[in-house]
Amino acid sequence: MGVILARVRRVLLVAAVILTFLVLAGATYQGVATAIERRQFPHPGRLVDAGGHQLHISCLGEGQPTVVLEAPATGMSATWGWVQPEVAQITRVCSYDRAGLGWSEAGDRPYQPSAVAGELRALLQGAGEPGPYVVVGHGLGAAFAVLFAAQFGSDVAGLVLIDPPVPDSTTERNQTTWLANASPWLARAGVLRATRMMSSNAAGLPDVSAGALRAFLNRPDHLTRAATELSRWEEAVRLAGDAAIDTRITVVRVEAAGREHTALLTEAGQARKASDAIRSVTGSVRAQR
Repeated sequence: MGVILARVRRVLLVAAVILTFLVLAGATYQGVATAIERRQFPHPGRLVDAGGHQLHISCLGEGQPTVVLEAPATGMSATWGWVQPEVAQITRVCSYDRAGLGWSEAGDRPYQPSAVAGELRALLQGAGEPGPYVVVGHGLGAAFAVLFAAQFGSDVAGLVLIDPPVPDSTTERNQTTWLANASPWLARAGVLRATRMMSSNAAGLPDVSAGALRAFLNRPDHLTRAATELSRWEEAVRLAGDAAIDTRITVVRVEAAGREHTALLTEAGQARKASDAIRSVTGSVRAQR
Protein backbone atom coordinates (compact mmCIF):
# COMPACT_ATOMS: atom_id res chain seq x y z
CA MET A 1 0.00 0.00 0.00
CA GLY A 2 2.82 2.39 0.87
CA VAL A 3 4.45 1.83 -2.53
CA ILE A 4 1.16 2.54 -4.32
CA LEU A 5 0.62 5.77 -2.35
CA ALA A 6 4.15 6.87 -3.15
CA ARG A 7 3.55 6.31 -6.86
CA VAL A 8 0.28 8.23 -6.71
CA ARG A 9 2.03 11.14 -5.01
CA ARG A 10 4.73 11.17 -7.70
CA VAL A 11 2.13 11.13 -10.48
CA LEU A 12 0.22 14.00 -8.85
CA LEU A 13 3.45 15.96 -8.34
CA VAL A 14 4.47 15.51 -11.97
CA ALA A 15 0.96 16.54 -13.11
CA ALA A 16 1.09 19.64 -10.89
CA VAL A 17 4.52 20.61 -12.28
CA ILE A 18 3.33 20.16 -15.87
CA LEU A 19 0.15 22.16 -15.20
CA THR A 20 2.14 24.97 -13.55
CA PHE A 21 4.53 25.06 -16.49
CA LEU A 22 1.65 25.24 -18.98
CA VAL A 23 -0.07 28.05 -17.06
CA LEU A 24 3.16 30.07 -16.80
CA ALA A 25 3.94 29.49 -20.48
CA GLY A 26 0.42 30.53 -21.43
CA ALA A 27 0.61 33.67 -19.28
CA THR A 28 3.96 34.61 -20.86
CA TYR A 29 2.54 34.03 -24.33
CA GLN A 30 -0.46 36.20 -23.44
CA GLY A 31 1.72 39.03 -22.08
CA VAL A 32 4.06 39.13 -25.07
CA ALA A 33 1.23 38.98 -27.61
CA THR A 34 -0.70 41.75 -25.82
CA ALA A 35 2.36 44.02 -25.80
CA ILE A 36 2.77 43.53 -29.55
CA GLU A 37 -0.92 44.21 -30.17
CA ARG A 38 -0.82 47.46 -28.20
CA ARG A 39 1.66 48.80 -30.77
CA GLN A 40 -0.08 47.14 -33.71
CA PHE A 41 -3.55 48.51 -32.94
CA PRO A 42 -3.35 52.05 -31.50
CA HIS A 43 -6.70 53.75 -30.98
CA PRO A 44 -7.98 55.34 -34.21
CA GLY A 45 -9.87 58.17 -32.51
CA ARG A 46 -9.49 60.37 -29.43
CA LEU A 47 -9.49 59.80 -25.68
CA VAL A 48 -11.85 62.31 -24.03
CA ASP A 49 -12.55 62.89 -20.34
CA ALA A 50 -16.05 61.71 -19.45
CA GLY A 51 -16.04 62.43 -15.74
CA GLY A 52 -12.87 61.16 -14.09
CA HIS A 53 -11.87 58.68 -16.77
CA GLN A 54 -11.22 58.80 -20.50
CA LEU A 55 -13.41 57.20 -23.13
CA HIS A 56 -12.39 56.49 -26.70
CA ILE A 57 -14.43 58.04 -29.53
CA SER A 58 -13.76 57.79 -33.27
CA CYS A 59 -15.69 59.96 -35.76
CA LEU A 60 -15.81 60.03 -39.55
CA GLY A 61 -17.62 62.12 -42.14
CA GLU A 62 -19.33 65.50 -42.01
CA GLY A 63 -22.87 66.79 -41.75
CA GLN A 64 -25.95 66.62 -39.57
CA PRO A 65 -27.51 64.80 -37.86
CA THR A 66 -24.60 63.08 -36.12
CA VAL A 67 -25.00 59.32 -35.95
CA VAL A 68 -23.84 57.78 -32.64
CA LEU A 69 -23.13 54.03 -32.54
CA GLU A 70 -23.64 51.91 -29.40
CA ALA A 71 -21.82 48.56 -29.64
CA PRO A 72 -23.32 45.19 -28.65
CA ALA A 73 -22.25 43.10 -25.66
CA THR A 74 -18.55 42.12 -25.73
CA GLY A 75 -18.14 44.62 -28.60
CA MET A 76 -16.47 47.97 -29.05
CA SER A 77 -16.04 50.65 -31.71
CA ALA A 78 -14.28 48.19 -34.04
CA THR A 79 -17.45 46.11 -34.36
CA TRP A 80 -18.85 48.86 -36.62
CA GLY A 81 -16.11 48.23 -39.19
CA TRP A 82 -18.60 47.70 -42.04
CA VAL A 83 -21.23 50.21 -40.95
CA GLN A 84 -19.31 53.33 -39.94
CA PRO A 85 -17.47 53.99 -43.24
CA GLU A 86 -20.70 53.42 -45.17
CA VAL A 87 -22.71 55.89 -43.09
CA ALA A 88 -19.83 58.40 -43.12
CA GLN A 89 -20.44 58.89 -46.83
CA ILE A 90 -23.59 60.89 -46.03
CA THR A 91 -23.13 62.36 -42.53
CA ARG A 92 -21.01 62.57 -39.38
CA VAL A 93 -20.86 59.24 -37.53
CA CYS A 94 -19.16 58.43 -34.23
CA SER A 95 -18.45 55.07 -32.64
CA TYR A 96 -17.10 54.78 -29.12
CA ASP A 97 -16.04 52.30 -26.45
CA ARG A 98 -18.05 52.12 -23.26
CA ALA A 99 -16.07 52.37 -20.01
CA GLY A 100 -13.71 49.42 -19.59
CA LEU A 101 -14.16 48.18 -23.15
CA GLY A 102 -11.74 48.57 -26.04
CA TRP A 103 -9.47 51.59 -25.66
CA SER A 104 -11.63 53.26 -22.95
CA GLU A 105 -10.64 53.45 -19.30
CA ALA A 106 -12.86 51.67 -16.79
CA GLY A 107 -12.90 54.43 -14.18
CA ASP A 108 -13.30 53.97 -10.44
CA ARG A 109 -17.09 53.76 -10.25
CA PRO A 110 -18.81 50.36 -10.29
CA TYR A 111 -20.66 49.56 -13.49
CA GLN A 112 -24.29 50.70 -13.56
CA PRO A 113 -26.43 50.22 -16.70
CA SER A 114 -28.31 53.40 -15.83
CA ALA A 115 -25.07 55.43 -15.93
CA VAL A 116 -24.06 54.54 -19.51
CA ALA A 117 -26.22 57.23 -21.12
CA GLY A 118 -24.79 59.97 -18.90
CA GLU A 119 -21.23 58.94 -19.70
CA LEU A 120 -22.00 59.00 -23.42
CA ARG A 121 -23.52 62.45 -23.05
CA ALA A 122 -20.39 63.71 -21.25
CA LEU A 123 -18.21 62.13 -23.94
CA LEU A 124 -20.07 63.77 -26.82
CA GLN A 125 -19.97 67.16 -25.12
CA GLY A 126 -16.29 66.80 -24.27
CA ALA A 127 -15.49 65.75 -27.83
CA GLY A 128 -17.38 68.73 -29.26
CA GLU A 129 -19.85 66.57 -31.20
CA PRO A 130 -23.19 68.44 -31.08
CA GLY A 131 -26.66 67.08 -31.76
CA PRO A 132 -29.13 66.39 -33.08
CA TYR A 133 -28.22 62.72 -32.89
CA VAL A 134 -29.43 59.58 -34.55
CA VAL A 135 -28.52 57.00 -31.91
CA VAL A 136 -27.92 53.48 -33.18
CA GLY A 137 -27.67 50.50 -30.85
CA HIS A 138 -27.02 46.85 -31.59
CA GLY A 139 -28.05 44.10 -29.17
CA LEU A 140 -27.36 45.28 -25.62
CA GLY A 141 -26.29 48.58 -27.18
CA ALA A 142 -29.90 49.06 -28.33
CA ALA A 143 -31.00 49.11 -24.68
CA PHE A 144 -28.40 51.80 -23.95
CA ALA A 145 -29.54 53.76 -27.02
CA VAL A 146 -33.11 53.77 -25.69
CA LEU A 147 -31.92 54.95 -22.28
CA PHE A 148 -29.96 57.77 -23.92
CA ALA A 149 -33.04 58.88 -25.88
CA ALA A 150 -35.16 58.74 -22.73
CA GLN A 151 -32.74 60.90 -20.74
CA PHE A 152 -31.62 63.31 -23.45
CA GLY A 153 -34.56 63.27 -25.85
CA SER A 154 -34.25 66.94 -26.79
CA ASP A 155 -30.96 66.10 -28.53
CA VAL A 156 -32.16 62.89 -30.20
CA ALA A 157 -33.91 62.98 -33.57
CA GLY A 158 -33.86 59.27 -34.37
CA LEU A 159 -33.27 55.79 -32.97
CA VAL A 160 -32.17 52.72 -34.91
CA LEU A 161 -32.45 49.57 -32.81
CA ILE A 162 -30.66 46.59 -34.35
CA ASP A 163 -31.71 43.24 -32.87
CA PRO A 164 -32.92 44.94 -29.67
CA PRO A 165 -32.63 42.66 -26.63
CA VAL A 166 -35.56 40.93 -25.00
CA PRO A 167 -35.87 39.16 -21.63
CA ASP A 168 -34.28 35.73 -21.97
CA SER A 169 -34.59 32.38 -20.24
CA THR A 170 -32.63 31.63 -17.08
CA THR A 171 -30.81 28.76 -18.80
CA GLU A 172 -29.66 30.90 -21.71
CA ARG A 173 -28.56 33.69 -19.38
CA ASN A 174 -26.65 31.34 -17.07
CA GLN A 175 -24.78 29.71 -19.96
CA THR A 176 -23.73 33.06 -21.40
CA THR A 177 -22.79 34.47 -17.99
CA TRP A 178 -20.71 31.40 -17.09
CA LEU A 179 -18.60 31.62 -20.23
CA ALA A 180 -18.24 35.39 -19.87
CA ASN A 181 -17.12 35.10 -16.26
CA ALA A 182 -14.56 32.43 -17.13
CA SER A 183 -13.15 34.25 -20.15
CA PRO A 184 -10.88 36.76 -18.31
CA TRP A 185 -9.14 33.90 -16.46
CA LEU A 186 -8.83 31.83 -19.61
CA ALA A 187 -7.37 34.91 -21.32
CA ARG A 188 -4.76 35.43 -18.59
CA ALA A 189 -3.58 31.84 -19.03
CA GLY A 190 -3.38 32.25 -22.82
CA VAL A 191 -6.10 29.65 -23.39
CA LEU A 192 -8.43 31.99 -25.29
CA ARG A 193 -5.63 33.17 -27.54
CA ALA A 194 -4.45 29.62 -28.28
CA THR A 195 -7.95 28.27 -28.99
CA ARG A 196 -9.40 31.45 -30.59
CA MET A 197 -12.53 30.67 -28.61
CA MET A 198 -13.59 34.34 -28.46
CA SER A 199 -11.46 36.06 -31.09
CA SER A 200 -12.91 33.95 -33.90
CA ASN A 201 -16.07 36.04 -33.49
CA ALA A 202 -14.27 38.89 -35.27
CA ALA A 203 -14.00 36.92 -38.52
CA GLY A 204 -15.72 38.65 -41.40
CA LEU A 205 -15.02 42.25 -40.41
CA PRO A 206 -12.67 44.42 -42.51
CA ASP A 207 -9.05 43.57 -41.72
CA VAL A 208 -8.17 46.50 -39.45
CA SER A 209 -11.41 46.26 -37.47
CA ALA A 210 -11.11 42.47 -37.20
CA GLY A 211 -7.54 42.69 -35.95
CA ALA A 212 -8.41 45.21 -33.24
CA LEU A 213 -11.47 43.28 -32.11
CA ARG A 214 -9.54 39.99 -32.02
CA ALA A 215 -6.92 41.64 -29.84
CA PHE A 216 -9.45 42.88 -27.30
CA LEU A 217 -11.40 39.62 -27.27
CA ASN A 218 -8.18 38.13 -25.86
CA ARG A 219 -7.69 40.89 -23.27
CA PRO A 220 -8.69 40.20 -19.63
CA ASP A 221 -9.53 43.86 -18.93
CA HIS A 222 -11.96 44.10 -21.86
CA LEU A 223 -13.47 40.70 -21.10
CA THR A 224 -13.92 41.53 -17.41
CA ARG A 225 -16.07 44.56 -18.20
CA ALA A 226 -17.91 42.62 -20.91
CA ALA A 227 -18.73 39.91 -18.36
CA THR A 228 -20.00 42.53 -15.93
CA GLU A 229 -22.30 44.00 -18.59
CA LEU A 230 -23.64 40.56 -19.50
CA SER A 231 -24.28 39.70 -15.85
CA ARG A 232 -26.65 42.68 -15.64
CA TRP A 233 -28.29 42.12 -19.03
CA GLU A 234 -31.77 41.76 -17.56
CA GLU A 235 -31.43 45.00 -15.61
CA ALA A 236 -30.46 46.95 -18.73
CA VAL A 237 -33.32 45.38 -20.71
CA ARG A 238 -35.81 46.19 -17.94
CA LEU A 239 -34.66 49.80 -17.70
CA ALA A 240 -34.99 50.21 -21.46
CA GLY A 241 -38.43 48.60 -21.41
CA ASP A 242 -39.61 51.04 -18.75
CA ALA A 243 -38.12 54.10 -20.46
CA ALA A 244 -40.43 56.70 -22.01
CA ILE A 245 -39.38 57.94 -25.46
CA ASP A 246 -40.60 61.23 -26.92
CA THR A 247 -43.10 60.36 -29.67
CA ARG A 248 -41.43 62.89 -31.97
CA ILE A 249 -38.31 60.71 -32.15
CA THR A 250 -38.24 58.46 -35.22
CA VAL A 251 -37.71 54.85 -34.10
CA VAL A 252 -36.77 52.04 -36.51
CA ARG A 253 -36.10 48.41 -35.57
CA VAL A 254 -33.92 46.17 -37.71
CA GLU A 255 -33.38 42.40 -37.62
CA ALA A 256 -29.85 41.69 -38.80
CA ALA A 257 -27.46 39.41 -36.88
CA GLY A 258 -29.92 37.58 -34.63
CA ARG A 259 -30.64 37.88 -30.92
CA GLU A 260 -27.75 35.91 -29.43
CA HIS A 261 -26.21 37.86 -26.56
CA THR A 262 -22.84 38.20 -28.29
CA ALA A 263 -23.97 38.52 -31.94
CA LEU A 264 -21.87 40.96 -33.99
CA LEU A 265 -22.36 42.60 -37.39
CA THR A 266 -19.43 40.80 -38.97
CA GLU A 267 -21.05 39.83 -42.27
CA ALA A 268 -21.31 42.49 -44.97
CA GLY A 269 -24.91 41.55 -45.75
CA GLN A 270 -26.01 41.91 -42.13
CA ALA A 271 -24.18 45.22 -41.83
CA ARG A 272 -25.82 46.51 -45.01
CA LYS A 273 -29.26 46.11 -43.45
CA ALA A 274 -28.14 48.28 -40.56
CA SER A 275 -26.44 50.86 -42.80
CA ASP A 276 -29.51 51.16 -45.03
CA ALA A 277 -31.77 51.74 -42.02
CA ILE A 278 -29.41 54.37 -40.60
CA ARG A 279 -29.20 56.17 -43.92
CA SER A 280 -32.99 56.11 -44.23
CA VAL A 281 -33.55 57.56 -40.77
CA THR A 282 -30.87 60.19 -41.39
CA GLY A 283 -32.63 61.24 -44.56
CA SER A 284 -35.99 61.43 -42.77
CA VAL A 285 -34.54 63.58 -40.01
CA ARG A 286 -33.04 65.98 -42.54
CA ALA A 287 -36.34 66.24 -44.39
CA GLN A 288 -38.15 67.19 -41.19
CA ARG A 289 -35.77 70.03 -40.30
